[in-house]
Amino acid sequence: MNKIEKVLYTGKTHTTGGRDGAAQSDDGRLDITLSPPGSRGAGTNPEQLFAAGWSACFIGAMGRAAKDKNLSLPAGTAVDAEVDLGTGGDGFLLQARLKVNLPGLSGDAAQDLIDAAHQICPYSKMSRGNIDVSVTLA
Repeated sequence: MNKIEKVLYTGKTHTTGGRDGAAQSDDGRLDITLSPPGSRGAGTNPEQLFAAGWSACFIGAMGRAAKDKNLSLPAGTAVDAEVDLGTGGDGFLLQARLKVNLPGLSGDAAQDLIDAAHQICPYSKMSRGNIDVSVTLA
């Protein structure tokens, strides 16, 4: 297991009520209601939050990879993330799909950025070997 040598940021939240609860960050910038997936509740759920966090981080990792390759990310760069909650032999499990849109880049250049970002992104590193993940060019 790799260990962090220098902490760059710590996200801090306080959550109550689980999937039928609420979460707030220590700086007050996040204040959300939580609802179970598929319910009629007004809130979001952990799977949506994970999908949003991973896709945002992945775009950042592509930016880093592009900079390393003396490229710029094209306008309109986007990641559609899907995170499934399901069951299997080990109980509850997650799986994920990231569909990456890099308009204007050739297929080879786009795939090269995607592959590099998947190695850089800490969410990708966290999931690697732990859940089923698909990262594809849209």
